[in-house]
Amino acid sequence: MSNIAIVYYSQGGATAMIAHSVAQGVNDAGAHAQLLSIEPHQFIDGQWHDEAMLMRLASADAIIFGAPAFKGGIAAPFKAFADATTGMWRLLGWRNKVAGGFSFSYRPGDDKRDTLDYFAALAAQQGMLWADADEAKMVPRTSAPLQSLANFPAVTAPGGDVDAAYALDPVDVIAGKQYGRHVAALVARLAGEVLESPAVLARRAREAAERRL
Repeated sequence: MSNIAIVYYSQGGATAMIAHSVAQGVNDAGAHAQLLSIEPHQFIDGQWHDEAMLMRLASADAIIFGAPAFKGGIAAPFKAFADATTGMWRLLGWRNKVAGGFSFSYRPGDDKRDTLDYFAALAAQQGMLWADADEAKMVPRTSAPLQSLANFPAVTAPGGDVDAAYALDPVDVIAGKQYGRHVAALVARLAGEVLESPAVLARRAREAAERRL
C-alpha cells in the first residue's frame, strides 16, 4: 500500500479542509494518507524545526504540498518549512517521489498559480515527479469557470476575509478528493501496483474468510 503525505499550512481552515478532502481521495483509492500540518510550535527563532515530520516525509511514496496564497505568493510559514528541507535535498531524500499541490485564496488578486509554481519548483529541486491534475475528472463550477490544469486544485471563494472553511465552495472539496485519488493512482502505476477501493478490498477479505470456513 502506497503511503502519501499531505503537508500543509492553513491559517483559518479552508486549506486544511482541502487537505482533508485530498486525504479522503487518497484513502478511497486504497492508498494510505497521512496529514501533516505546519504549526506554530514548530518555529524556533523564526525557523521551522520538526525532525520527526521530516522523517515521515522521507518515508512517504508521495508528498502533496498545500498552502494559501498571500499577496500573490507563498505563505511565509510554508516557505520556512521548505527552507528547512535543504537537508533532504543534500541526502536526495525526496528524489523520485511523486509530488503535487493545492492552494486557496479568498481574493482573485492573490495569484494561486504563483503558489503552485513554487510547489512545482520545490519538487523539481528535490528531484521529484510532479502530478498534474486529471483534467477529464475535473468538476464544473456553478460560480466560476472550470478550473484549468494550470490552477488545479487551486481554489478561490469570494466573500471571505481569511483562509476560512466557510468560504470554501463545496465543489472544491470534491475536486480535492479527485486530486487525491489521481495522485494515489499515479503512485500505484509507477510502482506497478493495482489500486482497489476499500469496498473491493473488504469484499475480497470476506470471500477469503468464507472460503476458509
